[in-house]
Amino acid sequence: MPKAGTVALVGRPNAGKSTLLNRLLGEKLAIVSDKPQTTRHRIVGILSGDRGQIVFYDTPGVHRPLHRLNQQMVSHALDALNDADLVCLLVDASEPFGNGDAYMLDLVAKTDSPKILLLNKIDRVEKNTLLPKIAKYAGHGEGATFSEVIPVSARTGDGCDILLETLWGALREGEAMYDPELLTIHPERFLVTERIREKMLQHTRDELPFSTAVLLERWEDEESTPPTKPGLVKIWASLLVEKPGQKSILIGRGGAKIKEIGTAARMDLEQYLGKKVFLDLQVKLEPNWREDRALLAQLERDVDLDLG
Repeated sequence: MPKAGTVALVGRPNAGKSTLLNRLLGEKLAIVSDKPQTTRHRIVGILSGDRGQIVFYDTPGVHRPLHRLNQQMVSHALDALNDADLVCLLVDASEPFGNGDAYMLDLVAKTDSPKILLLNKIDRVEKNTLLPKIAKYAGHGEGATFSEVIPVSARTGDGCDILLETLWGALREGEAMYDPELLTIHPERFLVTERIREKMLQHTRDELPFSTAVLLERWEDEESTPPTKPGLVKIWASLLVEKPGQKSILIGRGGAKIKEIGTAARMDLEQYLGKKVFLDLQVKLEPNWREDRALLAQLERDVDLDLG
């Protein structure tokens, strides 16, 4: 009998959850950057094969929320933690154990689902430091009993085959939740806005990544002539910022920065969509948008999470 189930990837910001999701799926689904709080929604990735189907939940990093947006992000992570059949707690093995790690252990302890501890980023640490780190987590994990502790590197793939074998072994027999041909349940337009936001994160610094968002304004598909050639996709999107100074930084001198972001995003989207892309990016000033209920609701609707 095939197996099926849901697996939540949870942890603090920058633990490597999205990189691990992409590694396990064998394809890029979730955007990644070196900025914390890159993931803002529950990203659903579907791995199907002869052994069955694993539905992964990539989640925002759990942190102290200072805005309504961040409250939604943490809520998405906690919902996934409670919904999943199996929980994988990712920790950054290259960082010292701290209060945030202790808090994550307490959160994970509250779920009844089986739990696996993943020590990620082992490519950045000396091998002889892993056992003390495992012992450290075991000592602070009252109630958070882990069935397995697996060192992995989402970046290099080390330990990921062992992780997948462990997941298949832990899941129950059952029918697939989704069509085996699907990689995700998210609409293409949401994934496009995420890829644009990824390029914005990669080409900006300081406080900008936390106070920006991408809003899809318009999408047009044009058929090619002859029809055997790839068509053209026209995309208009707004890059939201909260302050005039942020708008100036994002546009750059003579429009250089927004052009740099647009070029990188267009090249990525053409590869992703398999079509030529016309991309128009405009920077829009939306003061305090992270507290705007209506705007946040619009961004949430664009994700179109159909969790079955």
